[in-house]
Amino acid sequence: MSLYDLVIRDATLVRPDGLVEADLAIADGQIVAIGPELEGGATAEIDATGLHVFPGAIDAHVHFNEPGRAEWEGFATGTQALAAGGTTSFFDMPLNAHPPTVDAASFDLKLAAAQAAAVVDFGLWGGLVPGNVERLDELAERGVVGFKAFMSNSGIDDFAAVDDLTLYEGMARAAQLGCLVALHAENDQITGALARRAVAEGRTGIRDYLNSRPAIAELEAIERAIVLAEETGCALHIVHVSTGRGVTLVAAAQARGVDVSCETCPHYLALTDDDMEELGAVAKCAPPLRSIEEQAALWQHIFDGTLPMVASDHSPAPASLKTDANFFKVWGGISGCQSLLALLLSDGYHARQLPLTTISALTAEYVARRFKLAAKGSLAIGTDADLALVDLNDQSILESSDLLYRHRHSPYLGKTLRGRVVRTLVRGTTVFMNGKVDPTPIGRLLTPQRAG
Repeated sequence: MSLYDLVIRDATLVRPDGLVEADLAIADGQIVAIGPELEGGATAEIDATGLHVFPGAIDAHVHFNEPGRAEWEGFATGTQALAAGGTTSFFDMPLNAHPPTVDAASFDLKLAAAQAAAVVDFGLWGGLVPGNVERLDELAERGVVGFKAFMSNSGIDDFAAVDDLTLYEGMARAAQLGCLVALHAENDQITGALARRAVAEGRTGIRDYLNSRPAIAELEAIERAIVLAEETGCALHIVHVSTGRGVTLVAAAQARGVDVSCETCPHYLALTDDDMEELGAVAKCAPPLRSIEEQAALWQHIFDGTLPMVASDHSPAPASLKTDANFFKVWGGISGCQSLLALLLSDGYHARQLPLTTISALTAEYVARRFKLAAKGSLAIGTDADLALVDLNDQSILESSDLLYRHRHSPYLGKTLRGRVVRTLVRGTTVFMNGKVDPTPIGRLLTPQRAG
């Protein structure tokens, strides 16, 4: 009788304490042994000579838009793209599904859709919007990752931005439930008024859009959110921070004991506002791409450890929504979840190259710890065997034919990316190998471990 279901031989394991040359054994979907030349039979073996094994990435910020807007992406195409990029778990945002995930009934609809199509594991964000504070309890009972809210216009009519009272009362209730609140932090009065003024004056180009969302709008909103979190005792997470100064605000709050964290996205690390002017609609996002100076500040925070997390904010849309002479009307969302790991592995962006252990922490270990998923995020005995086997000696130019999204557009097309994902395993099951995805839906719902 075999001792293990699978043994990965002669791998270079990317672990928090460094790179380890070892074998890794899997049984019942978990890592059960790590060491050189492991003894004991296995049902199957993988020769990983020359490959690096990362813990599968956890993308905490994607919009797969199902149910209701599956023509924008959907769990089938979205999760197959994740698997191809070495991501083994994701958290889906409550918008742009229709209905959005703001109560138990809408949660159940999304859960059924994900279970029917997801090839990797998943968590589901609940929404915090005006009028649903009393529904947060039922979402928490369902096991949401936390509650997502917008401090500015979401761009979707059925997911309204929170006013300050809704945010305060929602954060207070979230604290009582032991749930985290995630915020899109931009001051709506500033961004909305600047946008309306520009459009009224006929200034509707790319640079006009960029100027309508200045960094101060993000900074003020982050400060306001931190004050509310400190007052209510709510755990707070600021999504897609685009400025180094925003990270500095979060770090200062952490230093005085506030339970707050933040993430940035690959597009803020790889692209600038000048790139957006060249690329156009495919690079539109909110907050927008920033100057090269702001980008440099984000990188510095990553290197000094104060910016510990990167998520894709994959927000796709059909090409018809990415085309308009008025740039303010163009759908703001970047398609990029398949390239999350590759972008961080690539060293072509301002000659920066991150240590592999840092990349693993940014995409897996910290994410699992912050969102209380004890079985995820690391190559350790007793954790789920979520693995990405990567050939770091391989590099290629990203082409649209490589993408598995429903709509194969991305601002990263034409970029030279380092590292080819050879194989991706979810709980020991191969979901992607040598360019092909197994479409069998094996994804399971992930729920945070909450006190009590």
